[in-house]
Amino acid sequence: MPRIPSPAIAAVGLVGGYAVARWTKKRPLGGVVLAAAGGVAVREWREVGGVKVAAGLGVAYVGAFAGSHPLAKRIGAWPAVFSVAGGMAVASWVVTRGKG
Repeated sequence: MPRIPSPAIAAVGLVGGYAVARWTKKRPLGGVVLAAAGGVAVREWREVGGVKVAAGLGVAYVGAFAGSHPLAKRIGAWPAVFSVAGGMAVASWVVTRGKG
């Protein structure tokens, strides 16, 4: 079975978590989506780059989620979510490219 690239997992987790929270009006449900995708991404990052890479990108993932909130006040919710998701995908790709 082909693997889903970790940059895509991270980006989909951020966008999907927000989308679920917004459309269901249940923030905890969005958090479940965010956390599940984050867990899968961290596992992939660990397999590809080791514990330090997984920890660093995991912190970046949480930081992207947290950073989307103040950014949303400036540029709007969806643009903020897409911005941090794109940034997280790029960071993941840069750190893990050529590994694994």
